[in-house]
Order: sequence, then structure tokens, then C-alpha cells
Amino acid sequence: MAEKVWFITGTSRGFGREWAIAALERGDKVAATARDTSSLDDLVATYGDALLPIELDVTDHDADFAAVKQAHDHFGRLDIVVNNAGYGQFGFIEELSEAEARAQIETNVFGALWITQAALPYLRAQRSGHIIQVSSIGGITAFQNVGIYHASKWALEGFSQALAQEVESFGIHVTLVEPGGFSTDWAGSSAKRAEEIADYAEVHAAAQKARDERSTAPGDPKASAAAILEVVDAEEPPLRVFFGSLPIQLAKADYESRIKTWEQWQPVAELAQG
Repeated sequence: MAEKVWFITGTSRGFGREWAIAALERGDKVAATARDTSSLDDLVATYGDALLPIELDVTDHDADFAAVKQAHDHFGRLDIVVNNAGYGQFGFIEELSEAEARAQIETNVFGALWITQAALPYLRAQRSGHIIQVSSIGGITAFQNVGIYHASKWALEGFSQALAQEVESFGIHVTLVEPGGFSTDWAGSSAKRAEEIADYAEVHAAAQKARDERSTAPGDPKASAAAILEVVDAEEPPLRVFFGSLPIQLAKADYESRIKTWEQWQPVAELAQG
């Protein structure tokens, strides 16, 4: 298989790091971004010139375009662009501050948008490429206490589905990876939490209990590396793919409920049409 060049954001830990290692291990080249590139020192020592570390905060529009250009200039092409950088913002909708809400959207939506826009001219010119958008089961369903996170991933899902149609004729693929719960630091130190309102205490407790019940068997980020290689090597990669065994169950339940409700209220839909 021909060597591929990857551009991956958020490689200091979690999926980004494991996928970078998997790519490097099989002989591919990787431009790896992180806010602190010292987290990549061990990978540079192991893989040498095959890895290009780039310091980047994806909320910086101009820096995103510069980073993608740097990677393309350095390796001469880009084959796989992975928008992995992001974090989880916890908090009920009423509890969120404006700054917290804006920061979530800036990172999870605009960060991915800017990197995507920066990469597309190169992919169009070579008439090939694959954009991987790291979404979530939270990109198609929603739970309490992470509403603004869901908003960010639903936005990512929407513009990526449109994008897939826009770039198909150029030989560019788009895939939304929708993981369930994994043993990453997503809900740990990388997460942010709004100040809780006391009146929601019982609802918070119930939400946490439900989350704990959903998270009894988290996936292994290292194992996900084999899965992402299957996706990027596919001749016809999917627009959407779940990672983990739980998401398909949640999706079926949610969409069955939606369809049932839509059908139940179809007379009202037709009444509205006149």
C-alpha cells in the first residue's frame, strides 16, 4: 500500500495520539498538532523525520491555515486530514456561561471548519484525499449535562454531510467517526465544567447515574487505531461509522422514537402545509 501523509489535530493524547502512532508504525508520515508539542517528544525520538510536530491551538484561524500549509509544504502532499482536537463541556443549559458556550463552539466546530477549509485546496488540486471528522454518539443523540457539547457535534455532523456532497466529484471522501465511551481523558482533566445551580442537584445526580450506567465498558483507544486504518484504507469509506458497541443501540432507540413521533404527528405536518 502506498505511503500516506496524515494531518492530525489533538495528538497529545487519546485518539489523536494512538492514530498517529498507528500511521507511523506502518510507514506513513504524520503532521501532528498539539498545543504543547513537548508531549510529542517521545514520538519524534522514535519515528524521526516521519513525524512533523506543529504547535497549534485550533481556535486560531490564521494558525490553522499556516499549520496545514506547513504540513503540505514539508511532505509535499496531504492524504488524510483528521479533525480530532476538541473537548467536552459539562453543564446544564441554564448553567452555561457565554464564555463557556462560545469556547466549546470555537474549538469543536470552528477549529474543525478552519482546518477543513485550509486542507481542501490541496486535496482538490490532487483530486484525492480523506477528511476524518471526529464526532461522537453525541453527534446524533443527546443527554443531560452536555447540551453545548452536543450542539457542537451536531453542527460538525451537519456541515460535514454537506461537505461530503460538495467534494465527492473531486475524489475527496468525508467520514464522521462517532465513538461511544472510551478510556480517554475526555471526561477527565481535558473536560470543563460549568458552575452548578443548586436547584438542579437531584437532576444532576440522576444524569450522572445514567451516565455511569452507559459507561460500564469503555472502549480502548489503542484498539481504535486498527479501526481507523480500516476506514482510511477502504475503497469506498463510509460517511458515518460508529466506534464501540454501544452507539448502534442508542442510535436505534433514538431514531425509532423520532420516526414514531413524526408519523404520529404527520397529520399536523400536512395541516401546516395547507
